Amino acid sequence: MALLSVRSLSVEYRTARGTVRAVDDVSFDVLPGETVALVGESGCGKSTLGKAVIRLVPACDGRIAIDGTDITDLPPRALNAVRPKVQMIFQDPYGALNPRHSVGEIIGQPLSVAGWSRADIAARVAALMDQVALPREAARRYPHEFSGGQRQRIGIARALALRPKLIICDEPVSALDVSVRAQVINLLKDLQAATGIAYLFISHDLSVVEHVADRLLVMYLGRIVEGGRAREIWERPAHPYTRALLAAAPVADPKLARSRARSVLEGELPSPLDPPPGCAFHTRCPLAQPRCRTERPPLRALPGGRSVACHYDLLGAAAPVDRAVPIRASA
Repeated sequence: MALLSVRSLSVEYRTARGTVRAVDDVSFDVLPGETVALVGESGCGKSTLGKAVIRLVPACDGRIAIDGTDITDLPPRALNAVRPKVQMIFQDPYGALNPRHSVGEIIGQPLSVAGWSRADIAARVAALMDQVALPREAARRYPHEFSGGQRQRIGIARALALRPKLIICDEPVSALDVSVRAQVINLLKDLQAATGIAYLFISHDLSVVEHVADRLLVMYLGRIVEGGRAREIWERPAHPYTRALLAAAPVADPKLARSRARSVLEGELPSPLDPPPGCAFHTRCPLAQPRCRTERPPLRALPGGRSVACHYDLLGAAAPVDRAVPIRASA
């Protein structure tokens, strides 16, 4: 059974200029112990989708189930009983921590809300500090005394406090220095190996996603345009947008970077206030045909568990993307 099941989820924002459909008819599952990565350009709706999954923002349509419990319309008291199963790591490690609280108070707050005793909270906080490789005496200090990477470790410890089954990672390393990102990525992977936790990993950085993802969902203007096992999509992407994303990813080898073919997307991401008719990607797609301008392609199943929202079968003709395969992140 899926740990997280999302069906036909849509989220709208009403602005002074009109209604923005930030998430449009999205469906996917996250299984126990796996990492599903959600990728796409900034503004495509990734973070809104992650917040909608745990009802930090309201959905206008669709269903959400966590560990078999439909939480879509649960009242607050009933929802609180489910919340310990899914937690979130936020993008900004500076804004996500209350500067007036000590680290021990920040990590222990979920436990206090859950009714734990002071002694049990102190013991659990100490164990969590060990788990994220922070000294126990740091529990008496305040967030401003820590670096960005250390603050994100505090956020990870807080997310782990109630032993959730799923953590939503919303761009967890994008605000960190490059030298620190690998440490946090490897920490997340080690925690998953030790606890069996599942991740919904939201990112625009493909070099990060490649280290962590079991399955990949590619998002464009609020919709999923491709999904499947990460390695298969990396090797043979089925959607023109995915192919362009992967071909544009930087590689460390200058010779390889100069020799490989580039698939450059022209134009900008369309405004979600006025999305194009038909396939939303047709304004930038090098393969667009008249049908693409009038008919929106459904997300259809392909052999091997793949899915793609494109009118044309590109897998048969698509050559593997010319890109380097990076090694495991190192500290």
